[in-house]
Amino acid sequence: MNINIRKATEEDFPAVLLLIRELADFEKAPEKVTNSVELMKQEKHLFNCFVAETETLEIVGMALYFFAYFTWVGKSLYLEDIYIKESYRKQKLGTALLKRVFEVARQEDCKRVRWQVLNWNSSAIQMYKKNGAEIDDQWLNCNFDAEGIKRFGLT
Repeated sequence: MNINIRKATEEDFPAVLLLIRELADFEKAPEKVTNSVELMKQEKHLFNCFVAETETLEIVGMALYFFAYFTWVGKSLYLEDIYIKESYRKQKLGTALLKRVFEVARQEDCKRVRWQVLNWNSSAIQMYKKNGAEIDDQWLNCNFDAEGIKRFGLT
């Protein structure tokens, strides 16, 4: 099978959103997705995305990332999500998407690439470790959703 890894375009947003919803199902949190194609179009300047596309032009995977500034090291790349449709896993598409993301990090002179993985996603953890990732077990995520942001400091 021939898969093309390419930069996503605005025309890909509906397919990317479907992958995001599939990822949320996989992560057992489908109710958490509030994103939409319209919002992605409005905020497209904030993120970048690679897609994995089959010969029939079906988008079967994605890697969505953005640039960040980390206080200890400076300019960095944050890989928000990487996802491959279940029927296309175990074909090294995740590694191919990671390679493209790391090419960008090198071209942009990033000092760090960071992402998260759920502690129960053993196949992803195995792939990341195989590619040399250090898995941190000390830091915890802190999140506020849109409602929490509105309420913060008001009570």
